[in-house]
Amino acid sequence: MTDPRPVRVRMAPSPTGYFHLGSARTALFNWLYARHTGGKFILRIEDTDRTRYMPDSLQDIMDSLHWLGLDWDEGPVVGGPYGPYFQSERLALYHEWAERLLAAGLAYRCYCTEARLEALREEQRARKEPIIGYDRHCRTLTAVQRAELAAAGAASVIRFAMPLEGETCFTDLLRKIKPFDNNQYRDPILVKSDGFPTYHFANVIDDHFMEITHILRGDEWLSSVPLHVNLYNALGWEIPVFAHLPLILDPGGVGKLSKRKKKGEGDEDLLTYIREYREAGYLPEAMFNFLAIMGWAYSADTDLFSRAQAIARFDIVDINPAAGALPLSKLQWMNGHYIRSLAPADLMERLLPFLAKTLGQPVEALRAHPALPVLVPLIQERLKTLDEAASLIDFAFVEALEYDPQMLVAKGLTPAQSLAALTAARTLLATLPFTEEGLDAPLRNLADQFGVKVGQLFGILRVAITGKQVAPPLFGSMIALGREKTLARCLRAEELLRSL
Repeated sequence: MTDPRPVRVRMAPSPTGYFHLGSARTALFNWLYARHTGGKFILRIEDTDRTRYMPDSLQDIMDSLHWLGLDWDEGPVVGGPYGPYFQSERLALYHEWAERLLAAGLAYRCYCTEARLEALREEQRARKEPIIGYDRHCRTLTAVQRAELAAAGAASVIRFAMPLEGETCFTDLLRKIKPFDNNQYRDPILVKSDGFPTYHFANVIDDHFMEITHILRGDEWLSSVPLHVNLYNALGWEIPVFAHLPLILDPGGVGKLSKRKKKGEGDEDLLTYIREYREAGYLPEAMFNFLAIMGWAYSADTDLFSRAQAIARFDIVDINPAAGALPLSKLQWMNGHYIRSLAPADLMERLLPFLAKTLGQPVEALRAHPALPVLVPLIQERLKTLDEAASLIDFAFVEALEYDPQMLVAKGLTPAQSLAALTAARTLLATLPFTEEGLDAPLRNLADQFGVKVGQLFGILRVAITGKQVAPPLFGSMIALGREKTLARCLRAEELLRSL
């Protein structure tokens, strides 16, 4: 199914929570299609659910999109010719078209109270009948009855008069759709008693007036399409092209990735919001690539691709409609790949916020620290996420180390033997050039002279200067610390060995 109009797609999140991984994938596919076709990507904020509105959600949505590099052509901040782009600022438009539907007999005011509706549901439960929803009680009220209710100040909503018979058919680009029985939709509410539209009504109005050509959204909205199609038909408007995207399942492939779930064996929560992945040290390049392969493939044998490559290749019809499990191990692998591909100076800049948070030091102080540009290339190959860096290099940013003195005793050696080897190494270090070439051969020769293995001597030195048994390469760590601090830490380690 094609549409001759220039492509206009939209992302229309509700500011009722933080930006979810599934919402990000939907935004990405919309953005890719707009960029692939030379169309427009619109951001619209559906903020009519005032009961669930979360004040900091909007900023989180926009920050997450910016972080992923999903810029919008129209919407909040950037503006555009079809604004405003907040539904709460478009109420007059919804009221106008609701009144038109009322005047045409295609909608009606419903005065039923919540108590009556709950009683209706209880009756259906008591009779063990399906909960079919509203019984259309107010659809057949006479003009006199309506006038009396209005004069009495009865609260009302506006309901859509769904066709009472027949079927609704529509086309989806990704799946075969069976006709829907119109009678299954029991006159849904268009405008609530507080004057705010429901999602379904505002969605249709906005998509029409913003000239949206293609609607790409999660397949949980598939069941609402017949209502939307009937609204388009009642209003006499052209229906957009639909493509309902596959569900993202939890890593076990059991249920929908929605609420927070456990990974299974550990106590760590499964990350579900973009902000969580950002805070955990994932790169936007990796998240972009990762989100793109959840339901779409660049090719059968290619998982890694650039933003430009994705734009060039992406097409809606290539999306796999089948639900798929969240492949978290692949995300870690991708993130490690993108970390290794960064220039060391770029990696250092990206690490700074994580180091500042963990080490409790200002970003500017860390940026000016001479050890950091030395250490970053040493750990680049080891990192899977940015937040892992601090635990590897924190030794260079503290004055004193805290560790168990027993760690200084090399396997197979006594404390006295370890002390003698460390003292000799310190004496040698005071005279050697502080370069990798200047340190390597003399220290290896020293190990031979003492009759200890190179690994034993280097292990003692590693603990002495870093406080860790696993740390960045030894010589690089020494160079990062500098001669004076290296010798001071060796002296301190000798004192600890003497105490054993």
